Amino acid sequence: MKIIVPGTTSNLGPGFDSCGLALNLYLTLEIGGEVEKWVIHHTLGVSIPKDETNLIIQTALALAPTIHPRELWMNSEIPATRGLGSSSAAIIAGIELANQLAELKLNDKEKVTIASNLEGHPDNAAPAILGDFVVATKINDSVFAMKHVFPDTGIIAVIPNHELLTTESRDVLPKELSYSQAVQASSISNVMISAVLAHDLKLAGEMMENDLWHETYRKDLVPHLPEIRSLAKKNGAYATFLSGAGSTVLVLVPHSRLEKLKQLLTETFVDATVQQFNVEREGLRVQN
Repeated sequence: MKIIVPGTTSNLGPGFDSCGLALNLYLTLEIGGEVEKWVIHHTLGVSIPKDETNLIIQTALALAPTIHPRELWMNSEIPATRGLGSSSAAIIAGIELANQLAELKLNDKEKVTIASNLEGHPDNAAPAILGDFVVATKINDSVFAMKHVFPDTGIIAVIPNHELLTTESRDVLPKELSYSQAVQASSISNVMISAVLAHDLKLAGEMMENDLWHETYRKDLVPHLPEIRSLAKKNGAYATFLSGAGSTVLVLVPHSRLEKLKQLLTETFVDATVQQFNVEREGLRVQN
């Protein structure tokens, strides 16, 4: 049995802690036979545990403490601490591991709720489970999520070689905003979502680049963002925004301009990986 969880980008500028998009890079977990002690084989480095302290196994055991240890094989295309949903993917893989082994019969809404409560917010968890573009909110312990079709577009990620921890990126955010600033930030987010649903990426992109919730406060942590945005804008991109808490920057661009812009970004940002992605429409899935 194999569990496949996509990576995600979240926020999309003003959709802070609420909007997310599933991408076609994946964490894959293969479930083997029963063993005496949990073991998870991977080649992701010494910082990722290979025993029961691994986040995937810890999550599974939190939901189903009595499941028998298994031998697992994990592969992940999602870079850690780069704002592409690596921790969400691990948590969701753990939820599905428990769901399968303990026959919990969880539905998608229950999976989204559990994952969002463990993560703290649903912007990565919901699209990783449901696929495509998801707008979600968490009120107390209840999660409300709506999946929509994101417009067809080229997607380029500029992934710096340095990490940016979510905790570090969160620490620079203000504790509160003025009422008038919060109203304006909310209205920008509302127009962005409306434009996405109308498949108007030009307008959506303008709103994405006028976020007031988080990007302005994180600018010192992601000094490459303005330069990428300027280069992308000159070459016909719809939008450039910080992916999650960073350090990855995502660019939405018409397919006709994609190859040229990708080449320019690769040549300009030599200390980063430049990748092309598509929207993952399906989300979490299990192969037997």
